[in-house]
Amino acid sequence: MAEHAGAPKTATAFYRRRLALVLLVTLSVAGVQVVGSVLSGSLSLLADAAHMLTDSAGVAIALGASFLATLPATAARTFGYLRVEVLAALINGLILCVVSIVVLVEALRRLGQPVEVNPGIMLIAAVIGAVANLISLLMLQRGQRESLNVRGAYLEVLGDLLGSIAVIAAALIIWVTGLMWVDQAASILIALLILPRALSLLRDVVEVLLEATPRGIDTEQIRTHLAAIPGVIEVHDLHAWTITSGVLALSAHVTVRDDIWNDRDVHAVLDEAKACLREHFHVDHSTLQLEPSGHRRAGPQSHR
Repeated sequence: MAEHAGAPKTATAFYRRRLALVLLVTLSVAGVQVVGSVLSGSLSLLADAAHMLTDSAGVAIALGASFLATLPATAARTFGYLRVEVLAALINGLILCVVSIVVLVEALRRLGQPVEVNPGIMLIAAVIGAVANLISLLMLQRGQRESLNVRGAYLEVLGDLLGSIAVIAAALIIWVTGLMWVDQAASILIALLILPRALSLLRDVVEVLLEATPRGIDTEQIRTHLAAIPGVIEVHDLHAWTITSGVLALSAHVTVRDDIWNDRDVHAVLDEAKACLREHFHVDHSTLQLEPSGHRRAGPQSHR
């Protein structure tokens, strides 16, 4: 049996160590916030702790997916497990949606029943959480632009940071005014901060799963570039999609002049087309079918 080449290095793989550090920090701070919530009686702090525990699971999923994505391709899975990272981002987005809805419902249920809280303990636990989240956010700042999987973890940490800031503000207000309902209001704010980011992540994941043209890729511009290669008549059946974050793919039929085909100069055309896609559009994985001008037949199965 022939040996399969290793899977391409995904964008997430470059940030695996940082994901592991973020996981450790998130778990530690979640523990601190759970203890702080029990001691202070704060619902908003408990909501933030629950969010951080959920995020820990999300980061763990992202980390595990980054390892699975490096497994080599096989005859049954020609792209290997690269899409596992996208599925992990999908799970993270769904978890974020569920957590935000649960927190919102619970906060609304308790809004008319304010509970006595200790703002001092609440403030200390929230500040510890904010500092830890800020450190984690900085570690993932660059990677979230390159990987959907890392972006899922980044958005979760960002939601944690905003949640911690909301808890800090609530603790200070309670300390100064004694208004206990502010704790429930902060819980509602945390839920409303989480939900839009979760929906944004899910939208991006759905685009990948529907094999939509990747953002930043202009298929008409690609068509124009390829058609400008000497000997090329037209480009049709052009498709571009994302396999996983950082791994783009493209396929197209390229019609060349008959004299180019007969003189076997198609190799030079193919090399130039591949180089064009790689240098101008950063597409390394392309499948181009070159064909003579007399090959194409118009019909109902013809695609642009």
